[in-house]
Amino acid sequence: MTTTTVTQMKCACPSCLCIIDISQAISRDGHYYCSTACAEGHKEGEGCGHSGCGCHS
Repeated sequence: MTTTTVTQMKCACPSCLCIIDISQAISRDGHYYCSTACAEGHKEGEGCGHSGCGCHS
């Protein structure tokens, strides 16, 4: 049996395009996010602010 360890994944925000390193991600409720804005559901309508990503709620 082969074991695979995931170290990167897509931000859990549905509209976000960011790929994040799990060790540096913001963890909320078992999901990993690239920024506080994504982790908080874009409460104030702001995007994550990362280059090339225009996510928002």
